Formats: sequence, structure tokens, C-alpha cells
Amino acid sequence: MKFIVSSSYLLKQLQVLGGIINNNNTLPILDNFLFKLDQNSLTVSASDLETTISSRLEVESNEKGSLCIPARLLLDTLKTFPEQPLTFSIEDNNTIEISSNHGKYALAYASGEEFPQAIQLQDPSATVMSGDILANAIAKTIFAAGNDDLRPVMSGVFFQFSTEGLTFVATDAHKLVKYSREDISASQSAEFIMPKKPLNLLKSILAGTEEQVTIEYNDSNAKFSFDNTEMVCRLIDGKYPNYEAVIPKENPNKLNIERGQFLNSVRRVSIFSNKTTHQIRLKIAGAELNISAEDIDYSNKAEERLTCDYQGDDMQIGFNSRFLTEMLNNLTSDEVSLEMSMPNRAGILTPTDGLDDGELITMLVMPVMLNS
Repeated sequence: MKFIVSSSYLLKQLQVLGGIINNNNTLPILDNFLFKLDQNSLTVSASDLETTISSRLEVESNEKGSLCIPARLLLDTLKTFPEQPLTFSIEDNNTIEISSNHGKYALAYASGEEFPQAIQLQDPSATVMSGDILANAIAKTIFAAGNDDLRPVMSGVFFQFSTEGLTFVATDAHKLVKYSREDISASQSAEFIMPKKPLNLLKSILAGTEEQVTIEYNDSNAKFSFDNTEMVCRLIDGKYPNYEAVIPKENPNKLNIERGQFLNSVRRVSIFSNKTTHQIRLKIAGAELNISAEDIDYSNKAEERLTCDYQGDDMQIGFNSRFLTEMLNNLTSDEVSLEMSMPNRAGILTPTDGLDDGELITMLVMPVMLNS
């Protein structure tokens, strides 16, 4: 088995795939890339058992074969090469030799048979969407997903596809984000929960690409295909909580404010908040928003006044500043609207501008009880 490939082209593809490899694998074979050669087409795969990702590369060869090469060793070597052709060839003593312009490097390989096979999806449904839209949907929701191992369904992003549109939801019970697209639809309704790790990988690969992504899914697995890459991952098993039930419908008190100004104020004031609760207080009266925080243990306190556009009754409400900062950070609009009903009911944060046609974002943040 022998093939020739460009060093930077190979490195670029392997760096993408390497993102799936765990630092401490239970199966030693998972520390490797699987190389599968078929004439001038080379398919490289990486897996952590839950997720398998593979890319097809163009190489110079007229041979066939498969083998596993240690991932870390190969990546570290490739990073040091300037752009040049590299020749990979199998030697007699169970090593694969890489020949560059200046030297030769031999590393031990394992049989390709040992590598776990990617799951083949039975009778999948499919939806096609643009890569940057999918990356954006992931980026807008994934930060709100939980990290609680006891509630695995909340540790992923809920995909809800229908003939009317696509909805992506993430929540950790303190904050919730619902991102919808009404300009794209699926041929039939489907729901599944995607784990965070493969989503983070997709987000980084697809950001800014116009590439069409085909998403195929059944009850237990999902497959994402684009360009020359395929990713198959196991879905999180379980029923997602009824998120619509927690979004308050009647919110008579509505605050409109410039996002950057609000975010900077919350950031500054929160430095003076209690380090365990991160509590800040919003006091709204007329066209004035008063943001304050206090850490009684250390006699630290801060207060800022902002002008805003407010319709509703005067009110005081407390929030965890970290959740509020995270949400404001993940929006790109110039202005945001915060809708509230009562100090003990969730606040709803939405961007008032900067959205594409058919794009909707609703962020919900739970209040914290104020000690008067």
C-alpha cells in the first residue's frame, strides 16, 4: 500500500477529524486514524465510539488497503512540515514510512480490521440545509445546554423538524434558548436530541460555508454529510421536556434597550455581586433602568442608571448576571427586548433587529429571588 499526498492538505483534514478523539480512550485502537485507500481516493476516519467522522481525500495511488496510524504522532509530525508532497508506504517490519523532501519517518501501524465500523442508518428521514445556517443554529443554542449527567436529555440540543420549519432548543433549567427557521422545512416531522461534542465539531467545520448539509436521522442515530465529509453519531436517548410550557405567554412589561450598553453595564455591576449567587437587581421605572449588585460579606456594591424604552408597571427583578451576560453575548442585534410579567416569572429576551427573514430567537432566563 503506497500513496502520495500534499502535507498541508492532509494536515487540514486530519485536524478536523482529530477533534473527535478523546484523550483517554478505553479502546487503544481509538487513538488512531483509520486510513482506507481505494486507488486515488483515501478515506480517513476517527471515532470515539459514540461519533465517527470521516473525510475523503484525493491522493496519488493505484493500490488498495486499510490500516490504523497513531493520531497524535501523525498530527505532531505533519504540523512541522512546510507544504510538500509526502509519500506513505508500508515497510516489511509492520511500520509505515513517510518520506518527505528531507527525510524519512517510520511509525508502527495497526490493522484496519480492528477499527470499529461506522453505523449504517436504517430507513432514515432526511433534511437538507446550508452549512452556515446549521452552524449558526448550533452556536445560538449550544451554550444554554446543561452539563448535568443525571439529566442527559438536557445536556444536548433538541432538533425539532416539521413541514412548517426547523426549531433548535437547549436548556439547563435556568436558561433556555429556542432558535427557529421558518424559511427552511423538512419533508416530515421528526424530533431528536444531539449531543454537544459532535455539535461543537460541526459548528467549527461549517462556520461560514455555503456548503449544503444533508442530515439523515432515525430513532437512534444521525448522519451529517457535506463536501467530502460524513459524521455519524449516536443520539441522546430520552424525551425532551415540554419547553413550550415554561415560556410565559402574557408579558405586559416590556423593556427595549441597546444591547451593547446593557451588556457592558451588567458586566461591570456583576463584578460587585455575591460570588456564589452572581445576583444583580434590575429596577425599572418610567424610562429609567437601574442595575445594582451587592456583596454584603465584603461590603462591595455597585449601581448604574441607564435610559431605556419601557412600557409596563414599575418593577424590580433579580437575575443571575452570568446567564444574562451569556445570552446578551450570543446575540448580534443592536437592540434587545426584555419582556417580563412578574418578579418570580421568567424574563424573555429577544433581539429586535439583525435577524434574517424567517429567523426567530427566543431566550428565556429564570429570575432569582431578591432579598429586599
